[in-house]
Parts: sequence; structure tokens; C-alpha cells
Amino acid sequence: MDKFSYIANAHVSYIDELYASYKNDPASIDPSWKEFFDGFDFALANYGQEENGSTAAPTASYPAKNGSLATPGTIMDMEQLPKEIKVRALIHAHRSRAHLRSKTNPVRERRDRKALIDPQDFGLSDSDMNMVFQAGNEIGIGTAKLSDIISALKTIYEGPMGFEYLYIRDPEMLDWFKTKVEKEALAFNPATEEKKRILFKLNQAVVFENFLHTKYLGQKRFSLEGGESTIPFLDAVINTAAVNGVEEVMIGMAHRGRLNVLANIMGKTYEQIFSEFEGTAKPDLTMGDGDVKYHMGYSSDIVTPEGNKVHLKL
Repeated sequence: MDKFSYIANAHVSYIDELYASYKNDPASIDPSWKEFFDGFDFALANYGQEENGSTAAPTASYPAKNGSLATPGTIMDMEQLPKEIKVRALIHAHRSRAHLRSKTNPVRERRDRKALIDPQDFGLSDSDMNMVFQAGNEIGIGTAKLSDIISALKTIYEGPMGFEYLYIRDPEMLDWFKTKVEKEALAFNPATEEKKRILFKLNQAVVFENFLHTKYLGQKRFSLEGGESTIPFLDAVINTAAVNGVEEVMIGMAHRGRLNVLANIMGKTYEQIFSEFEGTAKPDLTMGDGDVKYHMGYSSDIVTPEGNKVHLKL
């Protein structure tokens, strides 16, 4: 059976319409067709026909079998083109399904969800690991060996955070998020002072919960335990916003972790919070009367580590 029969049997006008949609918004068509048109454009750009009908020479450097790069103007081994497309498909698969392998549970190994993102799922083998592919540019590491591309993909998509974002329909928003995930995340290395700040806020969150659990055992408090990273996260968001000129931040949130946010983000004193547990607090009528402590709102003015003033509301 002709391996291109699925194309030959399709209606020409239908393919034309799909291709037009792809050129307008690649995310608007089925991923399998997107990968096909990615390969089509790649081949057309590098191996298409000149105006006189002759075959165009490659316009970029491509890998030879031994891992070295073929230079512009040389004829590339045609085995490389399908492999280049396979590597691009591997990258797309990580963007689409690698969240199924992300290590978000520190307690036990994730169950096998059949993500199908291994090299062999795309016809790539150990013998291809030292081959160099242009596809590395897709994730911001430049032309690179397959082994380096796979290592980068694992670092980006199979770490402690999972990313599932290809459902985003806005091309500009999709590109922005993809750049943040793939290119900026690899280069992310907080300064020593930033790391100290993160540790400080984590410690605040943990010690606060431990104290409440010990001192007020059995009282309903909607603990933040297990989600303590919320505190350094909010702290970083507010500090960064202030650096960029934001003067007021309003936060809306559910019960869980609210007391921790009040204490360690909003600046509500421990004395005020503990007195609410003791039943000795004086009601603040400006925020409502007779409500429970984990429903309470709060407003405050804080000064960030960079010296910026921000008004906070919860």
C-alpha cells in the first residue's frame, strides 16, 4: 500500500483549506495535520524547486550520519529529513503530553499514563543520539545533538511542574507561554538573595501552620499544609509587580491557606489572628460583623524588599 495514500485520497480543496488555516493559525487544525504541514514547509524551504524548476540546494546546515553538520550548498543525506521531522514531532509530543510524566508527586512514582513521548515512539533509536538536528532551535538550545534535545525536554517538561497548554487558541498567548516554559525556564537561576527570600517565606508558611496545629488542635482553620509554596509564589508575584509599577494588588481566594496568606503576605499580625482563635478579638466592623476568622478580609500597605510601596487587599 502506498504510504502516502491518505494524502492522495483526500480532496485537494480540503487540503488547500487546511493549509490556509495552518498558515493563519497552526494551532487551529488537528495536531497530525499540523505536523504534516510543518514537515511540508520545512522540506519546501530547504528542498523545494527554484523558479527554473531545478531542485534547490539546502539553505542551512544539517546533520550528516556521523553527527557532523552538512554545510550549506552540500546535498544532505535524505535519511536526515524524515528524522528531522520526527524530532520535531517528538518536541510537539512533549508539549502536548509530557505533563503525564511530570514529577508532581514527591511521595510516589507517577502511574504510567502512556504518554508515548520516548524517542522510539517516533522511530528514533540510540544510534541517532549523536546526530545533530536543527529542531533544537524550536526549544531555544540551537542546533543540537538528539541526546541534548531530549535532555532539555526532560528538564522542561518532566520535572516537578507539568505544563498542559496547547489548548490555548490565541497564537500570541500560546507563543508567549511556550517561550516562558521552554526558553526562559532553562535559563532561570535565581540570585542568592532571591533564594534566601524564597526559603524565608517557605519557613514562615511552615512554622505558622505547625504552630496552629499544635496550639489550636481541632479548630477549623483550612490549613495550607502541602501547598506552602503558595506563600513565596505570591510574594514573588507582588514584588515583581511592584518593580513594574503596580501600586495596588487585590487578591481573591478560597478558605484553604487564607490565614497563612493573611499573616505572611498581607501583614496581619499574629496577635490579631491568635486572638480570633482565643475568642478575644475585637471585631473590625469595616470588614463585616460576626464572620469566622477564615472568611475575614484585610487590607494593608507593605514595602517590598526593593523598597516599593504596595497596597494589598484580600
